[in-house]
Formats: sequence, C-alpha cells, structure tokens
Amino acid sequence: MPQKLRILLVEDEDHLLDAIKLNLELEGYKVHAVKDGKTALKVFKEERFNLIILDVMLPEMDGFQVCETIRLENTEVPILFLTAKNTSEDRVMGLKKGADDYLVKPFNLEE
Repeated sequence: MPQKLRILLVEDEDHLLDAIKLNLELEGYKVHAVKDGKTALKVFKEERFNLIILDVMLPEMDGFQVCETIRLENTEVPILFLTAKNTSEDRVMGLKKGADDYLVKPFNLEE
C-alpha cells in the first residue's frame, strides 16, 4: 500500500483549520495541523512533510518568518501560502521568502 502524502497545515482559525484538514484527509492525505508559527517550526524539525500549507497571520511568529526559516533548512519541500493577506506586496513578499505558491482567502477547496 502506498504511503500517504504528509501535509503540515498551519492555520490559527479553528473553523478553517478543521475544514481544510477534513477535506485533505478525505482526499487521502495525512495532515498534521498546528495553530502557530513556533509550533509549526518545531513539528517541521521533528517530522518529514511533502507539502506545507501556511497562513501569514499567525500567533507567536508570522508565516513569512516561518517560511524563511524553513527555507534555510530545506529548499525542496513545497510551501503554499493560504492567507487573507491579498495585496500584491504580500504576494511578492511570500514568494521572496521562499513560497512556491500563494492562494488568497476566501478560496474554493477545489483550487
């Protein structure tokens, strides 16, 4: 049996965290969900992931800092920002910090 792809989901809003996690799990992914930047970095260092889905506005440490820190250790794992920060400056900042893509809330789950 093939191993499930592992996703680190970092989202501080409970309703979004639960909805995204449930939908990803229904699609067959194994999801480790956390609610703040410091915990995200701790979990990232302890486990291996195939994808990171990251909000920008997080407690403890914002998503831009989390992304930049991860990129210092790992340039391979794909990082997707999923955030309400929707200005072009925010998008450019996310990509410059090392994200592979930037999706703005609200979004369609099929995206």
